[in-house]
Amino acid sequence: MAELTVAFIDLTGSVSVFETLGDDRAAKAIMKLTHWIGSVGLENGGDVVKMLGDGVLLSFSSNLQAVETIIRIQQEHSQRTAHWPHHPKLLMQIGMARGQVLQFDGDCFGDSVNVASRLSDLAGPEQILVTGQVVRNLGVRHGVRSRLLGPMQIKGRVEPCDVFRIEWQPEMLSEFLTLPSDLFQLDMTSESTFVGLELKHLGASCAFKLTDFPLRIGRVPEADFVVNDPRVSRLHARIDSCSGNYVLKDTSSYGTWVRFEGHENTVALRRQECLLHSRGEIAMGAPFSDFNTPTVSFRLVDDRLAFGDRTVQV
Repeated sequence: MAELTVAFIDLTGSVSVFETLGDDRAAKAIMKLTHWIGSVGLENGGDVVKMLGDGVLLSFSSNLQAVETIIRIQQEHSQRTAHWPHHPKLLMQIGMARGQVLQFDGDCFGDSVNVASRLSDLAGPEQILVTGQVVRNLGVRHGVRSRLLGPMQIKGRVEPCDVFRIEWQPEMLSEFLTLPSDLFQLDMTSESTFVGLELKHLGASCAFKLTDFPLRIGRVPEADFVVNDPRVSRLHARIDSCSGNYVLKDTSSYGTWVRFEGHENTVALRRQECLLHSRGEIAMGAPFSDFNTPTVSFRLVDDRLAFGDRTVQV
């Protein structure tokens, strides 16, 4: 057993790339990108545990070197994709964890490997999600910025895991929540009493408990809350429960708009996040000015009796 930092780098957008470029060109593009990721890992003291088709599993004995290398990979890839044509792009969602790892027959096993894999699934495009142990092992002078997202329930684990987001993009260093300053003021010092969230669209409603998060809103049946409209992306948005707060993350192609009850201002999201409070509406794929835009209403629930069972009404 060795203490290692492991990183799962998954590529998003591969389905669209195959549709756009065709099987042969898309496969070559993905192979070229995954081999580049592996080479950067090797150049910076890491090991390529295995290639995962449209992803890579890396391991590092040095925790700081692992984080710095993953940040470099995201930054350099972001710079390169900025000059790509406007066809669908291959982006990275990354999960990292540190702990005791069993290395056997060219593979590695352990709780940290499983958690890193789950975090890569939870991460949005261009996000790096890491465990608290990764952040705590960075040392004193490291220059890495991170933002605590709070305890998250990781599939397969009994206890929640403290999750941090590494802020590798310059524009993300000053803001975690996208909130216009003139919209409202929130008291973030008081402890939230909300225990769930209710979503409604047309004749359907669904209540979600804390243990149901994170949840996805989208057009496909795999989404936790389905909105069947062509303007809605397959998996359009994600809602995370972070320390009693609810954060909406746009993961769509055409954007998400949020407005709160009692306020005329609208929060526009393009791959950004917004703190949900009280109640309001979410427009997907088109702004509220389009009277026919698909709209989901939301309400934060503070009554524990409301969650004896999840209910769906059509």
